[in-house]
Amino acid sequence: MPSNTVTFPHTAAQGDERGTKLAAVIYILFLGSIMAVVTAPAGVLVAHLRRRQVADWVATHLQFQIRTFWLGIAGAALCLAAWQVLGIMGAPSWAPWALGYAFFTACLIWMVGRCGVGIHRLMAGRAIEAPRSLWLGGASVSLHD
Repeated sequence: MPSNTVTFPHTAAQGDERGTKLAAVIYILFLGSIMAVVTAPAGVLVAHLRRRQVADWVATHLQFQIRTFWLGIAGAALCLAAWQVLGIMGAPSWAPWALGYAFFTACLIWMVGRCGVGIHRLMAGRAIEAPRSLWLGGASVSLHD
């Protein structure tokens, strides 16, 4: 089974910072999509177009951002399908709405968490360890120092 972990020798500490500002802008666009949905598609388009023109370690951030967008779209499509099925099955009117609110809240927490981890690693000059992961890119989150 192939590993999702990627290691690159190039980091900001070694001087190759091509694309760091671009990756930061894309993270901001993703977070901005909370208020204006159109910013996330703009961010993923830029990430797709520029991912081969940045430093290797920054490319892991762009891959992480691209995956965040497409996983979010896939999750939204599944939730919409479940919403429709609940309506067709004649579920009580509150059930599809509860599903929608629960999904939206979970998706919001997931996206903000991924963007937070990504921004933290980007500002520290570190690559995303597992850019193809479903959760936080291989980062371990703890509540103590």
